[in-house]
Amino acid sequence: MSVHKDLIKHAAIQNKTYQEFQALDQQRESFIEEAIELCKQGNPFSTEKINQVTNKINKINLRFIPTRSNVTVQMVQDYVKSITK
Repeated sequence: MSVHKDLIKHAAIQNKTYQEFQALDQQRESFIEEAIELCKQGNPFSTEKINQVTNKINKINLRFIPTRSNVTVQMVQDYVKSITK
């Protein structure tokens, strides 16, 4: 019975961690979209918020979640340039 309870506890922790990952991943995507829109408009932007969230995501210890790369200003500019051709 103890093993069963341990497995349930472990699954609950994994689920909570995955929910945290999903929230952070959505926030990261939102920050990326914000940077893209600012870049399209020719306004100054930063990737600091994106990378703060990225670093939090990369600290989450779930084996099936690949690490995320930090985003540079140049990456955003290159992306905007590629979609506006």
